[in-house]
Amino acid sequence: MKMKSQFAFGLVLFLSLLALPAQIFAAQRAGEVSRVIPAVSIDRGPQKITASPKSAVNLKDVVVTQVNARARIALDDGSVLNVGSESSIQVTQYDAGAQQTQLELTYGKLRTQAQKVSKPDGKFEVHTPAGVAGVVGTDFFASYDLVTKTMNVSVFEGQVRVCNNVGLCVNVKAGQFTSVRSDSDSAPLAPSQSALESMTAAANDTQIGGGISPITGIQQAHHLSKGVIIGTVVVGLVPAVAVPISSRGSNSTTPVRGNCQTNPKGC
Repeated sequence: MKMKSQFAFGLVLFLSLLALPAQIFAAQRAGEVSRVIPAVSIDRGPQKITASPKSAVNLKDVVVTQVNARARIALDDGSVLNVGSESSIQVTQYDAGAQQTQLELTYGKLRTQAQKVSKPDGKFEVHTPAGVAGVVGTDFFASYDLVTKTMNVSVFEGQVRVCNNVGLCVNVKAGQFTSVRSDSDSAPLAPSQSALESMTAAANDTQIGGGISPITGIQQAHHLSKGVIIGTVVVGLVPAVAVPISSRGSNSTTPVRGNCQTNPKGC
């Protein structure tokens, strides 16, 4: 009887161990591909999956687009990512409930329409080798060029805090852009007004479908807000003075220091 009991216990333990890896390593979903222009792949560990509409995008997945390919990713929190051609982006952190999202743009172009962050410790960040763009709720474009080692950020709506790798930050408003290099400790450039052509190019570089702009006559993926259009059109008539704004409301032109890697809102 004792031997039977030991055998039964051992069998239960063995079956439990078999089930354990599935529980531990179950994929954590972040969203799904909603539209795609081939060829787009999803690197999931050793697997390379050909992406198609409804393909799941999980935590730690790397979405890679080839020449002339595009992908639109709908995150489960309602945020939308439009990935341009010849780009690589990884979901490095995702918790919809806690509003903790972190993306790694290794190279290429990305337009992000992020849901408003309302949690006290919430964040939505796009990291590149040159720095990080952290948002509270906005529509912006980010790119990273492996040749020039430069991260460029243009804002369509809302506001983005752009920081370099040593924590020097500037705030970029709608209709403005900045850039920062990965091979320098210099602060991001002071935000300046974007040309309409640049904003349209940023939209077109990440478009997947969309209508024709009544302003430019060019097909676009998403609208340019009225504020962006008006600001970029009149910039030649009324020059804009753009200065970084600290988290305390200072109008100083000195870049703000802070820990953008963990809290871009407070850096």
